[in-house]
Amino acid sequence: MAPHPGRKLFVNLPVADLQRSIDFFTGIGFSFDPNFTDEKATCMLVGEDAYVMLLEHDRFTDFTTKPTADASLQTEALLSFSANSREEVDRLTTRALSSGGSPAKEPMDMGFMYGTSFQDPDGHHWEVMWMDPAAAEQGPPAEHEQQGEQQRSRVTS
Repeated sequence: MAPHPGRKLFVNLPVADLQRSIDFFTGIGFSFDPNFTDEKATCMLVGEDAYVMLLEHDRFTDFTTKPTADASLQTEALLSFSANSREEVDRLTTRALSSGGSPAKEPMDMGFMYGTSFQDPDGHHWEVMWMDPAAAEQGPPAEHEQQGEQQRSRVTS
């Protein structure tokens, strides 16, 4: 599967207090593009071609005609980003929790893939994950594929 050259990902999230969100994500280790930051919004740099726009609620509503979900009560998305090791997954999650986040779910350990999760101060669900580089290239081990097929058949029957 070839990537799409030049394509970038921008996720837009409503936040109640922009400065609180900037402080929280700075505490985890993210940085922000000052060229796309003002008193109502900021552009958080996630990866080479991935960005999260944090927008105060009134600014966020300029981009949609639908009601905005309250992330503390409803899940509007699961936001995931990768880490370079299992240890980094744990470090990032610990930093998120000590910066004002709250736990979301128990850690998930599938051997070839490991992840933890937290909620940011607005209740958005974030996951930090590591995957063994061989599994990332070749796909999950066969025993995990079989488990996935069994789960899918239970859901569809």
